[in-house]
Amino acid sequence: MDRGGDAVGYENAGLSGSAPSAGPVCPTSSATGALRPLGLSEVALAPGFLLGDWQRRNSAQTIPHCIQQLRRSGALSNLEHVADASTDQVPHHGMHFSDSDVYKVLEACAWDRARGLPVEVNAFVESAGSLIARAQRDNGYVNSWFQGQHPELIWKDLRWGHELYCAGHLLQAAVAGSRMGGSPLSPVAERLLEHLFQTFSLAEDDGRLVGVCGHPEIETALVEYYRLAGEPRALRLAARQVELRGQPGVALPAAGAPGDSRFPLSYFQHHLPVRKRTAATGHAVRELYLQAGVVDVAVETNDDELLRASEAIWDDLYGTKTYVTGAHGSRHRDESIGDAYELPSDRAYAETCAAIASFQWNWRLLLATGRARYADAMERVFWNTIAGSISRRGTEFFYSNTLHLRTGHDDGDADSPRHRLSWYECPCCPPNLARLMASIQAYLVTRDASGLRVHMPFSGTVATTIPGGTVELRFRSDHPWGGASEVEVVQCTSADEWRLYLRIPEWSGQHRPKLLINGLPLEGSSKGAYLEVRRHWSPGDKLQVSSDMPVRVLRPHWRADAVRASLAVQRGPLVYCLEAEELAGGATIEDVCLDASKPPTVAPEVPADLDGYVAVAVRAWGSVTGGSPAPLYAHDGSPGEHTAAPLTLVPYFARSNRPSPEMRVWLPDSSQP
Repeated sequence: MDRGGDAVGYENAGLSGSAPSAGPVCPTSSATGALRPLGLSEVALAPGFLLGDWQRRNSAQTIPHCIQQLRRSGALSNLEHVADASTDQVPHHGMHFSDSDVYKVLEACAWDRARGLPVEVNAFVESAGSLIARAQRDNGYVNSWFQGQHPELIWKDLRWGHELYCAGHLLQAAVAGSRMGGSPLSPVAERLLEHLFQTFSLAEDDGRLVGVCGHPEIETALVEYYRLAGEPRALRLAARQVELRGQPGVALPAAGAPGDSRFPLSYFQHHLPVRKRTAATGHAVRELYLQAGVVDVAVETNDDELLRASEAIWDDLYGTKTYVTGAHGSRHRDESIGDAYELPSDRAYAETCAAIASFQWNWRLLLATGRARYADAMERVFWNTIAGSISRRGTEFFYSNTLHLRTGHDDGDADSPRHRLSWYECPCCPPNLARLMASIQAYLVTRDASGLRVHMPFSGTVATTIPGGTVELRFRSDHPWGGASEVEVVQCTSADEWRLYLRIPEWSGQHRPKLLINGLPLEGSSKGAYLEVRRHWSPGDKLQVSSDMPVRVLRPHWRADAVRASLAVQRGPLVYCLEAEELAGGATIEDVCLDASKPPTVAPEVPADLDGYVAVAVRAWGSVTGGSPAPLYAHDGSPGEHTAAPLTLVPYFARSNRPSPEMRVWLPDSSQP
């Protein structure tokens, strides 16, 4: 279904790239696009609600945990060895792109400054910034792996070296710090950029290095730096990187210790030019980071053809290659997207970083087009895969996010452990989560020339400009547990009429939200997939919105062979799963079928050990297979007796917070043979 919303005009609302309140994505006033994001300081999340409490847990637990792990893992000492200019080669700790984890944590700290940094976190920011400055070469280059281990290979292993990838994360950390009031990384970023401008080709036949990074990421960073500082060469280099990818004759060299040529060029999205591709392919995170950069370049260069090329990839990815949880990546071997409808539950890779990259790409598409389908995709991946990748305590994480953890699964499987881990050998996901959650309020509300648009319900406050003046709004919502929201006008200085748009979520189906304004029924008009309320707003006005949130049973496309004849359960944006904790009598989750003839409902209570974390569980009905063991393959006969049983399903994001983590999202349909 096309969740379209008409792209509307806009006017510059006063946020510039260098405004202290600006968030992670801040298109310039001259850029093409339908919507403009609000800044971090314009939106505040309320405590006592799921989203606000998660952000506060991120500040109190996740960010300090990441800083501690950077020290323990050796990521900081790698930079220290380079900064100390030791003549002895010291072994490198962790992945050869470990610098990027330091930069992502610094970015998280920068965004978290909106709520005030603890003394110890602020001390880390200052010391790490000083350390990186000392490690940087006089010519602007900085990368602890190549400086400390293989200086002879600098810019010679573009396929696997991750040099531009690391540089991109450094730039993003510097941009975040600058937007939040100042960053010790700013001079480092300026010197690094000058080095990149002198090294990499900005135009045809300029005599510089013609090449792209095996792991896209630099593109978004360069565009955001352009938005911050107005440096045209940053945008030119970003556009050049996009245009060179997949071009015949543009080499992707592999060399030295990290070099590896096993994977085809499609793994790196280097098999076809960006404008000619129509299918999502290869390493999931690389694809999604690339597409985010493609949209950024398209928006800032007013290139509609390039934007349509990215939307074509979206159509393919979300039409045939996306898990019901919004996740991407079907294969463990190469962390790749896989073929159309290749969506195995028990071997889903569904990397956390890919989910975050998907969220970021969809946000950029939403800003560029105003189409609600991108907000729907953001909500699905956020409340299922992203929310489920981190533990209730905020200090354990999933790297991959399977949809079926089998009974007896080997806990030694580092790719897909039974429980979340505190850190990983490749720890890219935890710092990525930290930086997203530190800035999550910047992804909820936008403005255009007519007013404000709410893309995901939340509880908190908004203080911003609207046509004719300023407004302060108080939002209260029971999302994602319920469909009731309330918007109260606390203060409004505008005498003009302006609009408030509320997204009609895809999961609401044909159930149109009900509106009350100051207690009286209101007929709002629809603008695409958004409900439009247009009026002269006054302090004290209260808009109440209620949407039905039925429990729905989902069936897969018949080509999705791995889950054929199976069913999944969803309520609102939340996908539910069955955990082994809810089974008795020695039954396993592989023994259970779902009976779709008895519609699932909201459970009367949640499991006691999830109380306080889960507000709504689902009661379904099914059958459990028992009896004597059956042969692996049989010519006839049934697998055993079926016993009817009530089932309690819990949100997928809350899985594996209890001792028995075995679970599954897709349950066999008991009506199917």
